[in-house]
Amino acid sequence: MIIRSQADLESIRKRGLTKIQPNHPRIGIGVSSCGIAVGGMALYHRMQEIIQNNSHDILVVKSGCIGYCKEEPLVSVYIPGKSQILLHKVSIDDAERIISLACKGDIPQDLALCRIPDWDHITGNLVYGDGFESVPDYGEIPFFSHQKKVILRDCGLINPEDIDEYIGIGGYFAAFKALTSIPPDTIIEEVKKSGLRGRGGAGFPAGLKWEITKKAPGSEKFIVCNADEGDPGAYMNRNEMESDPHMLLEGMLIGAYGMDVHEGLIYIRAEYPLAIKRLTLALDQARAYGLLGKNILNSGFDFDIQIATGAGAFVCGESTALVASIEGKTGRPRLRPPRLTEKGVFGRPTDLNNVETWCNVPVIIGKGAAWYSAIGTKGNTGTKVFSLVGKVDNVGMVEVPLGTSLQTIIYDIGNGGALGKGVKAVQTGGPSGGCIPQRLFDTPVDFENLNKVGTMMGSGGLVVMDEDTNMVDIARYFINFASSESCGKCVPCREGLKHMLLILNRIIAGKGTQNDIKLLQELSDTVQKTSLCGLGQTAPNPVLTTLKYFIEEYDQLITPEGR
Repeated sequence: MIIRSQADLESIRKRGLTKIQPNHPRIGIGVSSCGIAVGGMALYHRMQEIIQNNSHDILVVKSGCIGYCKEEPLVSVYIPGKSQILLHKVSIDDAERIISLACKGDIPQDLALCRIPDWDHITGNLVYGDGFESVPDYGEIPFFSHQKKVILRDCGLINPEDIDEYIGIGGYFAAFKALTSIPPDTIIEEVKKSGLRGRGGAGFPAGLKWEITKKAPGSEKFIVCNADEGDPGAYMNRNEMESDPHMLLEGMLIGAYGMDVHEGLIYIRAEYPLAIKRLTLALDQARAYGLLGKNILNSGFDFDIQIATGAGAFVCGESTALVASIEGKTGRPRLRPPRLTEKGVFGRPTDLNNVETWCNVPVIIGKGAAWYSAIGTKGNTGTKVFSLVGKVDNVGMVEVPLGTSLQTIIYDIGNGGALGKGVKAVQTGGPSGGCIPQRLFDTPVDFENLNKVGTMMGSGGLVVMDEDTNMVDIARYFINFASSESCGKCVPCREGLKHMLLILNRIIAGKGTQNDIKLLQELSDTVQKTSLCGLGQTAPNPVLTTLKYFIEEYDQLITPEGR
């Protein structure tokens, strides 16, 4: 079916809602990477087997990750007329009992985590169904109660492999609105008014970048999605693509229309096979419905998206290195100007945004810039998705308004240190970020405030360190990572990081001197100021922040002879 009108879209929406809330029980199994790792796919196949062998009138579907990765495998149970229930830590041995109870309109109370409300996508309100009042509400679970889900609003609740379910919860309606009733320049203005800043780390205003790309000379241009998520401990983009791939495609479609661009690319690392699989399926489904291709939504606008896979080089997250990789060259950065908006993929003007930036676009166009800009703080509007990992109790995906404190994220959502241990520090921004001590956890998480304490937003990894963590060893780990991922093109990064690693190894081995600490500081400053690209310019941050906030741990490793 080719969607040409709003009536066509409404027809599919009704079909999608019937799949999400059928007239018989529906069981959703979390089978994103985190769920699969702890048996989610085996659980899915076991439930399918039980239903087929017993002819139960129950629908079992795949779902993505709702974010509470610590509690996987997670299973949602919908029984007509009752509240949807989220079950946690479900094992394959629970499959038969869950199905048997669902057939009777019941759920295993001992596995119940919370009641899941229906999300009213028009008002944004949460509406609970009847029944199972003894089970806590979603908003009573601390991990969820301090979050505001905009990007992750449907992750874990819909089948990521079924476009009908995405349309069923309102997907592609923002694209229809944009392509049929909003002038392209107005779309760009709306994104500018929303205050959306790039979520890849630099925080450049997205709407301004779109405007520059549109005004660049030449009729042949590209838009690119940077899905080359390479920070250790970061998996936000992977989860977003695995759990709700059409959200990304819709955002790119709206952006392409606003910039009058007809070719799109998603650059994704080959280490994300499930995300690639689901994106490929989503692209095929969107084309089948006429949401990509020629004359989309009968608007006269043509646009399609292709996937380009990378080998997994961290440096290819840098924009010019990413473009070189797309073109089949070695992924090495080049000097700017010209910027990508002037000369990008194959020499054409190119707009590059990361996954999360694109995923914000349907919400902004659907709900309006005023609604979006009311979230967060002035200059830092909207939400940010983080992967909360390391020595923290509640590991998982977290989405909070910008300006939320680290204290709220780590203690209220994360429940503090794992195994009851105290938290010493948190690193934000991946290898490019810095380590923030516990005494600064009142710092609001936004672009400027993180920079003030010596770190950065990055793509959104938050790695928690507990009281047993050696911060010098942490600095060594990240310098080793950055050194091994350096493209080697410029001397400061190639040689400077190598020598920083040698010094850190010497200090940890108990052979360091006070002069080594001074040299480490000088090398960090030099590499930071003279490297060619962002990898080298930010790589010293873990060292600089540990020297600033944890100098006593360096001093403890210096022997009396080294003093």
